[in-house]
Amino acid sequence: MQFDYIIAGGGSAGCVLAARLSEDPRVTVCLIEAGGMGRSFFIRAPAMVAAMVPGRPPIHNWALHTVPQAGLNGRRGFQPRGKALGGSSAINAMLYVRGHPSDFDAWADLGAEGWDWQSVLPWFRRSEGNARGADDLHGATGPLQVCDQSAPRKITEAFVRACAEVQIPTNPDFNGASQEGAGLYQVTQFHQGARKGQRCSVAAAYLHQVMRRPNLTVLTGALVDRITLAEGRATGLIVQTRDGEKSLTARREVIVAAGSFGSPALLLRSGIGPEQELRVHGIAVAHALPGVGQNLQDHLDYTISHHSRRPDVVGLNPRGLWRLAKAGWRWRKTGAGLFASPMAEGGAFVKSRADLPVPDLQMHFVIGIVDQHMRKLHLADGFSAHVCVLRPESRGSVGLLDANPASPPRIDTGFLSDPRDLALLMRGARITESLLASPALAPWVGKRLYPHGGSDAALEADIRARADTIYHPVGTCRMGQDALAVVDPALRVRGLAGLRVVDASVMPRLIGGNTNAACVMIAERAAEMIRRRPS
Repeated sequence: MQFDYIIAGGGSAGCVLAARLSEDPRVTVCLIEAGGMGRSFFIRAPAMVAAMVPGRPPIHNWALHTVPQAGLNGRRGFQPRGKALGGSSAINAMLYVRGHPSDFDAWADLGAEGWDWQSVLPWFRRSEGNARGADDLHGATGPLQVCDQSAPRKITEAFVRACAEVQIPTNPDFNGASQEGAGLYQVTQFHQGARKGQRCSVAAAYLHQVMRRPNLTVLTGALVDRITLAEGRATGLIVQTRDGEKSLTARREVIVAAGSFGSPALLLRSGIGPEQELRVHGIAVAHALPGVGQNLQDHLDYTISHHSRRPDVVGLNPRGLWRLAKAGWRWRKTGAGLFASPMAEGGAFVKSRADLPVPDLQMHFVIGIVDQHMRKLHLADGFSAHVCVLRPESRGSVGLLDANPASPPRIDTGFLSDPRDLALLMRGARITESLLASPALAPWVGKRLYPHGGSDAALEADIRARADTIYHPVGTCRMGQDALAVVDPALRVRGLAGLRVVDASVMPRLIGGNTNAACVMIAERAAEMIRRRPS
């Protein structure tokens, strides 16, 4: 089978690319996704994030694990990633956050020429269909529907007041003129039409409605084995399908969009990467590229959970389950209420010191108890306050366990390998504890799940015992112009023709916020680059 463009991975970036490239009827596009169509009830109902993220069973979830982490007492971290069209936008909390403008200026300074804030802002605006309307910073007509939450809990509003009581200002728009402050997250959720209140995954936003285009082929339940190469050029993909192995040929380009774990793993299986890593697994070196799989960065999250004295939160006791059942019925009829909640309703971007130019900590306030990614269940009504370091100094890597495409990648997040991250996370934990002790939250705050005793040594021990990802891995095929860059600023794999990487793996540095909106922006811009500057 031959196509002009073949896209490996139907996640957020892959869905944008398939939709945008197939707008040109003169070209043919094939999108390959290992998961399903991304239309299930679990995906459409926002509250079902609580069922998908734990990966028990793995519903639309790769449910990956890291190698033992020295900085986390030797624990293996859990890494949920979306396995369906839409990728992780099908299982995330739907929070629409772009990061700080200075993050993109830093990308440009690191060699990603043309990815500064003023250059990327038009692509954010192009993708965004914000219910608040358009202005200099926002778009209103883009495919990705963005809106305010329909019915945030009273405890979330109290969280915002609690932040004000500890001198964290209130901010109605984290993507506005200033990121700093506390407020309610906007969400990627349908805000009009028959799907009002449903999750607006990137597949629902961009892809589902155009899948009947005659020039677009979408293969689901298909696992990409490797990229085929000839004379320094990517020529296609070998794919494992239900009907056996297939060889697909790309007349113009192969585009890898399998995410920060899947993309480097695919390059490595294809013989593209560090020579030593390839030889360990008996893979012939097709193109030595030492940066593949390096530079992994992720947000390490520390969670403080409490029982709630009031029942207007989520609990797994009979009373709480009855409330959820009633909320589900209401959501099916109106698209509103608790079932439409992202669960992580409130948050804040905080400076650990007043003299900092930008926030260096982020908070997520969840209206239920989150323990071990909701893998450890608690019957009590409760809530969780999360804090993470926005721009960690620690670095990890992604490699292979073996050359089998069905095997998970080897993930080493390197959490807390740089001591600066621990010191900053401890400061974030202290700020979080102070706001949880504020008068605004007093009517709700009950028993703390994991009291640590109060000392710095006890807090450090608790962080090492319980902290883990809040699901923002990036950087493993980073763009730049130095010897360890994997792709150039046009996202072309260095030293090979006809091959690009387009997803969060190309970020040179982790942004100060949730990563999905930036991933969509990257794909929007990449689609235009591909049309104008073929590889």
